[in-house]
Amino acid sequence: MSEKVLTRHFGVPDSRTIKVYESNGGYVSARKAVMEMKPTEVIDTVKQANLLGRGGAGFPCGVKWGFVPVDSPKPKYFVCNCDESEPGTFKDHELLLNDPHMLIEGLIIGSYAIHSNRAFIYMRGEFMNREAVLLEAIEEAKAAGYLGKNVFGTGYELEITTYMGAGAYICGEETGLLSSLEGWRGHPKLKPPFPAVSGLYGCPTVINNVETICCLPHILERGPEWFNALGVEGEGGTKLYGVSGHVERPGLYELPMGTNLKELIYEHCGGIRGGKTLKAVIPGGSSVPVLKADQIDIEMSFSGVKEAGSLLGSAAVIVMDEDTDMVLAFKSVIDFYAHESCGQCTPCREGCRWLKQITDRIVAGKGVPGDPDRMVSIAQRMVGRTICVLADAAAMPTESFVAQFRDEFDAYIRGGELVGADASAAPAS
Repeated sequence: MSEKVLTRHFGVPDSRTIKVYESNGGYVSARKAVMEMKPTEVIDTVKQANLLGRGGAGFPCGVKWGFVPVDSPKPKYFVCNCDESEPGTFKDHELLLNDPHMLIEGLIIGSYAIHSNRAFIYMRGEFMNREAVLLEAIEEAKAAGYLGKNVFGTGYELEITTYMGAGAYICGEETGLLSSLEGWRGHPKLKPPFPAVSGLYGCPTVINNVETICCLPHILERGPEWFNALGVEGEGGTKLYGVSGHVERPGLYELPMGTNLKELIYEHCGGIRGGKTLKAVIPGGSSVPVLKADQIDIEMSFSGVKEAGSLLGSAAVIVMDEDTDMVLAFKSVIDFYAHESCGQCTPCREGCRWLKQITDRIVAGKGVPGDPDRMVSIAQRMVGRTICVLADAAAMPTESFVAQFRDEFDAYIRGGELVGADASAAPAS
């Protein structure tokens, strides 16, 4: 049985209260950071732990913090990304619901490390009940002297503010989130400058995911060597894997970083529901390439999944059995991205729309033989040509679904092909 770190309080009565949190060693790490360590020492400790960002990109957390210019005369901000919009992902809101003080303690540590006196928690609009839990926890921390103008009696000041978005996928992208937090439409911004130099209100800003921030108290409590030993080389810690779809036991699993995907599905999740055969797996949320059943004997780490031709992303594992219609599965994916594109960049706005139109045509039995190739051609012209990666998030599944399950797309087209069908209605490739 692997050690539970982030979920160790799940199921404990009143785990969301400060009394229970402190009875299990809570706030010891934040107190240690603020009272005994220099900010640079905190950053170095996180770097040594090889904590990679858990939001999807997998960028080294400590390295990101190190980009913040300490000598800047502007205020510095620490922002928690709790938008959690990636389809299939459900880890962050469970952390908030079960252990909000772990997030608060992590925010204290991170904010202190970058010399920030103001932290924000950006939450998607559907998380109203989670915000209520979090606000109560913030008030408990304030009353205990862990937030406010005199944190732990040291004179260090930190205020935490929650902000509710309106449920837009694009606001999970860090610069789109900052635009929304500033009161504008959630449009991503060009980089550089990167948020660490010019972020919220044009000031140095760090944005980290909930799961990333929740790792911080444990790293300071038990050391970077311990954290590294939980994972694989260069990728420390445990990982929250959210498994949904056709398995016997879907749910949230905390396992060592690098756990084998086949082991996750067949041992931890009890195998495929109803004893059926596995057909496909999306290993990291809807935006990453899909894998076939014979491709899942892989390490679920950022490097391991990349070597297998996909991405770990948010580690949202979507499992599909033998009865799954992969064309309809893809339709669900592309419908989502066509709806969620902010429209700022032409390749994304038009590309997502075209991909949806062609997919709809295929599903309606009006597809033409060139449609799958046309979809791939459009997708290839979307990647790397937009301000943010939403275009890539739509393009990568497009290419992989067509490549992996071309026979199903062709079967739809053969079955519904009309005599004299004309491809001229399709967007030009």
